[in-house]
Amino acid sequence: MRRGERESKSNYLFSLKMITIATFLVLFIANDQLSLSKAQLQFGFYSKTCPSAESIVRKVVQQAVTRDPGNAAVLLRLHFHDCFVEGCDGSILIKHAVNDDERFAAGNAGVGGFDVIDAAKSELERLCPGVVSCADIVALAARDAVVAAKGPLYNVLTGRRDGQTAEKSKAANLPDVEDSINTLKSKFREKGLSDLDLVLLSAGAHTIGTTACFFVRPRLDAKDPTINPVFFQVLRSKCPQGGDVNVRIPLDWESQFVFDDQIFRSIRDGKGVILSDSVLYQDNNMKQMIDSYLVTNGSSKASFVTDFAKAMVKMGSIGVKIGIKGEIRRICNATN
Repeated sequence: MRRGERESKSNYLFSLKMITIATFLVLFIANDQLSLSKAQLQFGFYSKTCPSAESIVRKVVQQAVTRDPGNAAVLLRLHFHDCFVEGCDGSILIKHAVNDDERFAAGNAGVGGFDVIDAAKSELERLCPGVVSCADIVALAARDAVVAAKGPLYNVLTGRRDGQTAEKSKAANLPDVEDSINTLKSKFREKGLSDLDLVLLSAGAHTIGTTACFFVRPRLDAKDPTINPVFFQVLRSKCPQGGDVNVRIPLDWESQFVFDDQIFRSIRDGKGVILSDSVLYQDNNMKQMIDSYLVTNGSSKASFVTDFAKAMVKMGSIGVKIGIKGEIRRICNATN
């Protein structure tokens, strides 16, 4: 081999080796940063930087639910809708003048609780400016709302940072009341959530709250055969043809303000108010899951609340921004 060819080949091999080493270093550093970021999402994240953070959020939420018991479901729903778009980063709170933000997407119709989050943020900024993220406030408020409705108390991982974008188009694939069972499964699995999580976070969470006749009337007009005949007449009386589609009715007819397992009995008995709850019982696997919370050995309620708490913690970790990502907003409805 000629000298020039040997030098050329040597240079090529050297360059290839350096590229390999550089690639390895980049991956190593990225992985190291990811591990560091994961370590920052933890229980009691604000114990030193803002020790009263969780108690402040709890107080604001308790006041809001005392003022209107319906706020418990509103705050729970807000956390769900935040996490399902770009992760749990508080992006749903952002509001620009053009109304083209995530919160205005069709799938977020009726989502509320923004005033409660703003009230908590205002108090936290007074005591611990620039410390507690809006994303964490949303997660903590959901937990405290569940507790206020006599649901389980569970620890919330904190350390999330706030997202800096809120594009309406990115909220186009939220779970919808009209979705088929397979579509619902697919949307949850895309977020790393199991079929059991779907049962707990969708139907289970509907143990509190209301929905509008707008979402119920299509089932009634189509005479959905899965609805209990007697209950059909009850729903029809509340949501008549040609009536006001904004009238709100309970999702859990028996105990709309109390976090319990009654919603599963309603679904089993053909008294699910919205289609996305009812279709769960048409799937054999999910039917078994729902039935497992209704056994008569006295342990079903404990199992439901324990599993629900686990599912909430799992959902609260979807796509979180931690470490050097995101920011800590000064106000929750606008980026810094």
